[in-house]
Amino acid sequence: MTEQAGDIRLESFAGIDPAAAGQQLNDKIGLKLLEVTPQRVVATIPVEGNLQPYGLLHGGANATLAESIGSTVAALNAGPDRAAMGLELSCTHHRAVRSGTVTGVATPLHVGRGTITVEIVLTDDEGRRTCTARLTCVVRDKPPGA
Repeated sequence: MTEQAGDIRLESFAGIDPAAAGQQLNDKIGLKLLEVTPQRVVATIPVEGNLQPYGLLHGGANATLAESIGSTVAALNAGPDRAAMGLELSCTHHRAVRSGTVTGVATPLHVGRGTITVEIVLTDDEGRRTCTARLTCVVRDKPPGA
């Protein structure tokens, strides 16, 4: 399932509670989904507005981007009657970014019945790797009515 850029909202996936839809951290960091399939999720965030005190992109913004798109890959691979929830996230920050945008590409490394592990690569506007992240999600049956 792929939607065109600009039309993609995370509420379309993973059964987000409508009451929480307007309170997503993704909106606060300016996350824009560009491509969404079970095999690959691509998104960007602006550096501006997501800085730490030294004028660099905040590591937490990297982690938020990584977990957001990694969780989306996991949710799409878990299936409609199952929920994927973050279990562990690790981020290695390779290069500082001061301006522009950061692009994240998430791809599944392991899709199992109980866990899904995703690799997320973040790059700057020049295509240089700025962060490598790995997210493991636990997969459970959704409760009735969810």
